[in-house]
Parts: sequence; C-alpha cells; structure tokens
Amino acid sequence: MDKLLIRGGRRLHGELLVSGAKNAALPQLCAALLSADPVTLHNVPRLQDVRTMLKLLRNMGVAAERSDDGAVHVDARVLSTPEAPYELVKTMRASVLALGPLLARFGEATVSLPGGCAIGSRPVDQHVRGLSAMGAEIVLEHGYMIARLSAGRTRLKGARITTDMVTVTGTENFLMAAALAEGETLLENAAQEPEIADLAEMLIAMGARIEGHGSSRIRIQGVERLHGCSHRVVADRIEAGTFLCAVAATGGDVLLRHGRADHLDAVIEKLRAAGVEVQAVQDGIRVQSPGSAKLCAQGFRTTEYPGFPTDMQAQFMALNCIAQGRSTVTETIFENRFMHVDELLRLGARIQVDGKVAVIEGVARLSGATVTATDLRASASLVIAGLVADGETVLEHVHHLDRGYDCMEAKLRGIGADIERASA
Repeated sequence: MDKLLIRGGRRLHGELLVSGAKNAALPQLCAALLSADPVTLHNVPRLQDVRTMLKLLRNMGVAAERSDDGAVHVDARVLSTPEAPYELVKTMRASVLALGPLLARFGEATVSLPGGCAIGSRPVDQHVRGLSAMGAEIVLEHGYMIARLSAGRTRLKGARITTDMVTVTGTENFLMAAALAEGETLLENAAQEPEIADLAEMLIAMGARIEGHGSSRIRIQGVERLHGCSHRVVADRIEAGTFLCAVAATGGDVLLRHGRADHLDAVIEKLRAAGVEVQAVQDGIRVQSPGSAKLCAQGFRTTEYPGFPTDMQAQFMALNCIAQGRSTVTETIFENRFMHVDELLRLGARIQVDGKVAVIEGVARLSGATVTATDLRASASLVIAGLVADGETVLEHVHHLDRGYDCMEAKLRGIGADIERASA
C-alpha cells in the first residue's frame, strides 16, 4: 500500500492544472446509459472511482474506454445486464446513480446499496420515493435496490418531486430519469451544485429539455429519445479549493489553470478574510499568500451549495491549525466528518471536538509525524498540514486520496513542494 513522504517548509510558486470534477464525471458516465448513441466525455480525471465506474459499465455489457488523449468514450447501444453488483461498487457510493438511467431506458435495474467513505450515513430513501413517484416499483432485498416499471408502463412518468432534504445524488438521479420520462417532472428543493448544472448541460446536448438547473427548482420535459454528444467535464472545484488552502498555508503565488472562482465563493470569501489574495483571472484562479504567520483563523459552518462545502471542511481546518487565533468549525452535513482531527493532533494541532463543533487554537508550528488517512478529504487536510510541518510527515493509506485527486503529489511537486510517493 502506497504512502506519501512530505517534507514541509517550502513556499509554493508556479502554476498547475485543475482536473475535471469527479463528482461531475461519475453521474455523466451514468448518463451515457440513457442513449443508444456513442457519448464522449473530455477532461475526465484519472481516479480510482472513475476506473471503478468504467468497470461497472463494462460489467453491464457497455463499451467504455479511455483514449490516448484522455477522453472517455461510452457506447451503451447494447446492455446485457442492468445490474450494479456489490463487488464493484462497495467502495463507491456513486453506484446509486445508475438506478435512474437504467430504469428510464431499460425499465429495470438491480443496484447495490452504495458504499464509499465512512463519514456518515447516506440514505437512499429519497431516491426510492422520487423514482416511485415516477412510476417505479422498488424493493430493498439482500443489500440491493431491485427496481422495475409499474405494471402496464413502458416509460417512467413525470412527477412533482419534493425531497425532505437537499440531496445531490438524488437530484442527479431524478434529472436523468426525468429526461426520458413521459410528461413533465418538477424537482423542488433540488441541489444546486455546479456539477448538477454541468450534468444538465450534458443532457441538453443529448436532446433533453431542462430549465432551472443550478437553482432549487428544476423543470424537465421528458423526450422519447436522447442522442449521443461530446461534453467537457467541468473543473473540480474541490480540488481547486484544496490547492487554494495549500498555498494559503505555505505561502506563495500560484495560478490554478481552469479553476472556477465562481464555484468557490464561500471558500474564497473566508480565504480573503484570513488575509489571502485570491483573484479570478483569465482561465483560472490566482492565489497569493504571505504564509501562516500572517493569517487570521476563520470560523465557518458547512451547508449545502452555495454555502461552505463539507468537502472543504477538513482542508480549511488544517489551515486554521496554523493561522493566528481561535476558530470554530461546525459540520452540519455528515456526522462522522471530524476523523482527521486525531491525526492533526499527532502533528501538534490544538483542537477540541464537541459533537458537530470543533474549536481550533492556532499554533506557531506543526511537527512532522506518521499519520493515517481515514477518508478522501481527511487525507487532503493531512497533506496540507504536512506541507507546513517541521520535518517529515508520512501519510499512510493514500488510496483514500487517490479516490478524489488526480496525481496530487505530482502537481504539488510542480509548484515546489517536497513530496513523493513510496511503497509501504
């Protein structure tokens, strides 16, 4: 099992390229199931979850390959098995995104209950209720969702769906299913993440009729058939935000090419308040930081987009650990998302946790140590901490990092970090 060796204390300078968003690419790969025509996705990140999704599609009988130029080509003309088995998706919660497209186009689906990081429960009841309102019959048996169209139906039907909570994967599933449903579907309390808007743009390129994407109210007029398309995956806002925090912590001047400042308003506002200069520039984001000694810690509360993202909580907490003053971080999305705290304490951080609230006292320095990644974003926070810690930090279980970051250590080396991958 690989580990990262990080020797801290270097300022970061130069430029790096922000990869395509994993959380956009995964639903878009599933959306390719909606058409019998070929679909090409550009800017697809090279990540373990993407490789798992491609393997899942191939297991269904779909042709899915990556070309030399990095594009991914999917041809779902033939589907032999409308099933997402546990063996392939036990580490990836995005498996649930196959449910809507399979039901919409093929009228049946057997999908394993999703896995993924151990950061909290991720109930599928919202998916079941919404798709049931559209005319599906779904039962949960032996760890699987077994779905089919109601008796006498040949297509899903449009419906008004109001979820009890804002759900990103639920919104994506309903959006894909409604594209081929009969009549109009209205999604109320829809998630507003940029990845959902990007999925809608792909579906529109395939011939779907969608209005209001990017807002909490999305209207879809179902069509009988979708055609193929070529689509470029939106840049990963969480990867960009992670590098923003890394440069803020170490100090330096870095250009993040393809980064979208308009997708990171809440994070950038906090960085600026901390004393970091962040500018939207042509084709990217420029970040300039004086380093931790001149930064002021910032409290925040995670919430649904466009609020402060839970996927940036751990990285910003790492920054707060070495900024000046006390900060309070409240996590409202996932109940187990402070697992990085114990590892940050090993590096010398001062953090106290009470339920959903963490109080951080900034310290003058961190000290390198061996730490263990517990989930995807926790691993990123430990990389940031290691970049500023004295001596060497060894990060173990970096397979978590590989689920969401495309060659992170190579990108950091390219801007001056002393970081390398080694076999454990």
